[in-house]
Amino acid sequence: MKKTAERTVRPQGRGDAKRQRLVDIGTAIFTQKGFSSTGLDEIVQLAEVPKGSFYYYFPSKEDYAHAVIRNYAGYFAKKLDRTLGDERLTPLARLRAFADDATRGVLRYEFKRGCLVGNLGQEMASLEAEFRIVLLEVLDDWRRRFARCIDEAKAAGEIATSADSAALASFFWSAWEGAVLCAKLEESTRALDCVSTLFFEQMLRPAAPSSEPAAAPRGVRPSP
Repeated sequence: MKKTAERTVRPQGRGDAKRQRLVDIGTAIFTQKGFSSTGLDEIVQLAEVPKGSFYYYFPSKEDYAHAVIRNYAGYFAKKLDRTLGDERLTPLARLRAFADDATRGVLRYEFKRGCLVGNLGQEMASLEAEFRIVLLEVLDDWRRRFARCIDEAKAAGEIATSADSAALASFFWSAWEGAVLCAKLEESTRALDCVSTLFFEQMLRPAAPSSEPAAAPRGVRPSP
């Protein structure tokens, strides 16, 4: 099986803008229609480039899809860093801010677009096995970033220190990807709102106040 890194990559140059346009078009189409339902003719027509130019940059449609995934992963990593790293907010508020922003994004595209990783993941039966590896790498990266922010919320005393950050992050992304699918089917944010409510208000519970009496000041014997 080929490694992703071995896929042909053309040197950068004056054609970078044309190549990036193709990738951007692919991101828009794949988040809406998926990979298998998108034809090459549609891609080059929307990008306004001849088919020969497509094959100059990408030896195959599969190589093109991998470039689209890498581009999407880079964009999303920056989005997560910007939101989850916003020190003006508490860690828990940052997590909420991400979910709120993602919900607004679904509304902005009128329920037509989904998550690229989620869309392609549903097509795995008809895709090369290598896609599974690449998509899991992206999803695992999102989980790790979320788990780090949950760790920060624990350190800040916003949620119980006994909470399993990795498990909570994994649960969130599994639930969220399913909710995005439901949002497209129902043309409603109801599923997204439900995940947000359950996750932030019930699963990420505040740390329970200590039932132990406060320690006496140093040098003062506690009352019997």
